[in-house]
Amino acid sequence: MKPSHIEHIGIAVKNLDETIKYYEQVLGLTCYNIEEVKDQKVKTAFFKVGDTKIELLESTDPEGPIGKFIEKKGEGIHHMAFAVQNIEEKLKKAEENGVKLIDKQPRKGAEGLDIAFLHPKSTFGVLTELCEDKSKS
Repeated sequence: MKPSHIEHIGIAVKNLDETIKYYEQVLGLTCYNIEEVKDQKVKTAFFKVGDTKIELLESTDPEGPIGKFIEKKGEGIHHMAFAVQNIEEKLKKAEENGVKLIDKQPRKGAEGLDIAFLHPKSTFGVLTELCEDKSKS
């Protein structure tokens, strides 16, 4: 698969505004983008740390994936995202290698990226996201 880098680390939070204050006031980072992804029932905030991003995820619906995650596990790291090229090919290759796919086809995610998730039962407990920025392809 050979990802080029960690695109972002997704962190589930209960309150985006309070969490943004921590990242800005304590860690000294700058939130550069806040966006709602309606079909995923989530509001996101992004921070850059070198070439990697931190994505804070606040649920907009308790029945959405982040709402359910927080209900079950509490706040914390939700997923690890890797930047790839040819995401469709990478999904096919992962499935051929026995990885259970959450998304058989990429969908639109935050920041206009094409995204797809690999099931944590096939990735040693880590919800894994593949991301491709088609604008850079």
